[in-house]
Amino acid sequence: MKSPYVAELKPNQMFTSTFLVHVKDVRQKKSGDPYLSLLLGDRTGDVEAKMWDNVGEVIETFHRDDFVKVKGLLQIFQNRPQLTIHKMARVLDADVDFTDFFPASSRDPLEMFAELRGIVAGIGNPHLRGLLEAFLEDEPLARMYRTAPAAKHVHHAYLGGLIEHVLSVCGLCREMAAHYPYVDLDLLLTGAILHDVGKVAELTYDRSFGYSAEGQLLGHIVIGLRFLHDKLQRFPEFPPKLRVLVEHLIVSHHGELEFGSPKMPLFPEALLLHHLDNLDSKMECMRQTIAKDRHIEGVWTGYNTALDRSVLKKAQYLAEAVPSAASFESAAEPEAAAPPLPSESEPHPVAGRPAPPATPFAEKLQQAWRKDS
Repeated sequence: MKSPYVAELKPNQMFTSTFLVHVKDVRQKKSGDPYLSLLLGDRTGDVEAKMWDNVGEVIETFHRDDFVKVKGLLQIFQNRPQLTIHKMARVLDADVDFTDFFPASSRDPLEMFAELRGIVAGIGNPHLRGLLEAFLEDEPLARMYRTAPAAKHVHHAYLGGLIEHVLSVCGLCREMAAHYPYVDLDLLLTGAILHDVGKVAELTYDRSFGYSAEGQLLGHIVIGLRFLHDKLQRFPEFPPKLRVLVEHLIVSHHGELEFGSPKMPLFPEALLLHHLDNLDSKMECMRQTIAKDRHIEGVWTGYNTALDRSVLKKAQYLAEAVPSAASFESAAEPEAAAPPLPSESEPHPVAGRPAPPATPFAEKLQQAWRKDS
């Protein structure tokens, strides 16, 4: 087990540890010399890093997705942790434990798969149940289904994230079907289980998360339809109209044409699936945004482009001490002593202006005023 992990790094302490390179950029200082701007990570998170000196010695020795051993100092720069690298060297794959570097669901994948099998076994429609069992019994496909993340960045972006997301959506389906009794729960659950199945081939997750060539060219909706059509060849008696409904659940689950759906949801189960899928992904995105925020101070996260907003760190906000009236009084500047009122023998200064200095001419005027009064 490696140590320390990103989550264990302390500001202003030197340390040595191994990380996975997520981003590697070569930039120039004002002097024209190169420096490295990196994003390094492990299964607990990632950290921005800079290497300012001796860059020429290492710049060609490693690349993105390589492992590197780093000696450096963590500091706080612009309210965010930043690692200054003093020394760095590439580490061979054989010398690391991959489980130290890739974020994964806190749940056991086989346990989640057993839960999913139980959901499928409870589906009453024999055509839908048989179709789903065909997916789960395809061991290469099932292994990828248990392993794949649900997304590259946005939500459930960790190993086992896809099946965790699917189980969460299935739970929401059951709740909503109880609320809307006209909804066909068997059909809705089938859509929940199959809507993202194409992501097992759209995404790459053997090292860092990215997109396969197939994923870039087709996307998970088209890939998912292909998987569906392959499995349906085993069921010549599958009702054609039910097949069309299952296809529509897959192609419409993004909800809007501009979000990548070839069709908008056109029957109740399709609309409900879209909203439950979106709800679960957005809630997980909120959770991850708060959990992974790098800002040291303040109750707001950085701007999240997927959510199109910053997110309030509620626990930190509620934990902040609210100043009492007494603290306001003690913190206030002491009141300045009121200036003495001018005596009858002194001329009153114009409001807001200091009294003019005494001059011989002014003294004569004052004496004349006193005689007249």
